[in-house]
Amino acid sequence: MTDRPDIRAAVERRLKRRHAAERRFRLYGVLAITVAVAFLALLLGRIIEQGHSAFVTHSITLDVPVDAARVDPAYPQGANYDQMAAEALLVRLGVDANTADNGRAVRDLLSPDMGFQILAQVRADPSLIGRTVTIEAPVGDSADLYFKGEISRDTPEEQRVLTDQQIGWLDQLERQGLVEAHFNTGLFTRSDSTQPEMAGLLGAVVGSALMLMVTALLSIPVGVLAAVYLEEFAPKNRLTEIIEVNINNLAAVPSIVYGLLGLAVFIGWMGLPRSSPLVGGIVLSLMAMPTVIIATRAALKAVPQSIRDAALALGASRTQTVFAHVLPLAMPGVMTGSIISMAHALGETAPLLMIGMVSFVPGVPEGILSASSALPTQIFIWENAAEAAFHERTAAAILVLLVFMVVMNAVAIVLRRRLERRW
Repeated sequence: MTDRPDIRAAVERRLKRRHAAERRFRLYGVLAITVAVAFLALLLGRIIEQGHSAFVTHSITLDVPVDAARVDPAYPQGANYDQMAAEALLVRLGVDANTADNGRAVRDLLSPDMGFQILAQVRADPSLIGRTVTIEAPVGDSADLYFKGEISRDTPEEQRVLTDQQIGWLDQLERQGLVEAHFNTGLFTRSDSTQPEMAGLLGAVVGSALMLMVTALLSIPVGVLAAVYLEEFAPKNRLTEIIEVNINNLAAVPSIVYGLLGLAVFIGWMGLPRSSPLVGGIVLSLMAMPTVIIATRAALKAVPQSIRDAALALGASRTQTVFAHVLPLAMPGVMTGSIISMAHALGETAPLLMIGMVSFVPGVPEGILSASSALPTQIFIWENAAEAAFHERTAAAILVLLVFMVVMNAVAIVLRRRLERRW
């Protein structure tokens, strides 16, 4: 009967339609992946394009006479070392150092770090007063942007921050070999500053590390123990069902809600220090805990029931079975879920803004109770700064944050692949 031509033709038509549908489905999948990869490449390309220049900085080496008539040995910090550095630079340029306009114009090309370095040397060795010291310091943010090609002399003078005279001075300094480009180590060894060329990520990195330490110490043990109880010991009744539903709902709560909770409870009611890693860690631990619980329960469910039955049959108690056999076998999944939840917490910004971590913190936090910033909030602060040099540092900070998150997720993947067991 299947040899009838009409039936055979109908079967062939259906096969053609099915094969065509399969080809379309594969095409849609390839197109979806292509679009996703294209947008990801566009995003990363734009960030790298804007932020790669922040990893390079320009410094100037200058011989600065420390005028003994203007420095009090008993109070060396009272002298205007920035003015001395500006006058030394004007002399090197062959420009009249007694003109106020020239002094202001050349000071804009130098970083205040030069004055701080002179002060530090004078404090360490007062005998330098009246002598000449050699200082290497970053150039000003506008001068740095000019050397990087971000400011063009072809732009009309009234539309750029550097005058034609200042650009001429910078070209002259470059010809004299006083300006050198090198890797911007200060981006990783300095904390935040109001001067872009002196701003770094050290304080934010330390703050994020302290905050994640508090988050891990709170969320992982509590989350794992809660998951073990719910999965292995809790009776299956209406109450546990309500708890499970609420845990799943907490995982979907907007992060800013946790920030409001931290502001009202931990800062307003408990009086914990505002903008501290302790408060940030507690808030992020509340946000990460549902993820840890869900991941741990999934890992426990993946352990075969035969493992439990065998341990119980050999005389082990319920607690011994869970903690000596089931939980160790589920540990790869537990570790993976915990690391991913920590990576998620590292990138959160909204709850940290609510507890005051958006404030300017110039130093490195000394502990979990010190005022601190974090990488996401540091990015937020720099992006809202008026100086153009902060924008390239914003993109560089995003790259650093992405590297941390990629590394944490890569560790989770490696642990899962190396430690997981197939049943």
